[in-house]
Amino acid sequence: MAHIVLASASPRRQELLRRIGITEFDIRVPETEESYPEGLSPRQIVEYISREKADAAVRLCTVDEIVITADTMVFLDDARLGKPADEADALRMLTALQGRHHTVCTGVTVRQGDHTVTESEETEVIFRPASEKELLAYIATGEPMDKAGAYGIQGKGSLLVEGIRGDFFNVMGLPLLRLSRMLEQFGITLW
Repeated sequence: MAHIVLASASPRRQELLRRIGITEFDIRVPETEESYPEGLSPRQIVEYISREKADAAVRLCTVDEIVITADTMVFLDDARLGKPADEADALRMLTALQGRHHTVCTGVTVRQGDHTVTESEETEVIFRPASEKELLAYIATGEPMDKAGAYGIQGKGSLLVEGIRGDFFNVMGLPLLRLSRMLEQFGITLW
């Protein structure tokens, strides 16, 4: 198997790779701006940023190494909810999400030399209605502060989630089934 480089500092993405049997990989995180052209759909945005990350990461790799990049964003009514700037911003986001449906999109790029494949996954998440007291208690855990949309479905944020439609792992930041199919195009079979 070719050597894999994960171009992400996300501990969740690292854990997810290990869950599917990719235990030997390097982490190399290039500096990139997460900007994108106006007028793109949510899926196009995350695909664009994922490709930009791959273009930057490939400069840190040999031509034989396989680079995996990803970008995950939360969208409520097509408005992007990034990582909260502070606790007040986290409360604003969580208040907007409670009792509603929203979409989590992840763009994934796999690249080896000049061979690049970019795809995206979309998952609908349904939040239950929550009181401000519950949201403040969740924010006090510190968990929301480094996550798009101000929650982590794999942690205490799960207590706010009523249900999902789509790939659970996508909400964590890496759609595993889609990634496995992309890796097959590079000769990597995870079975």
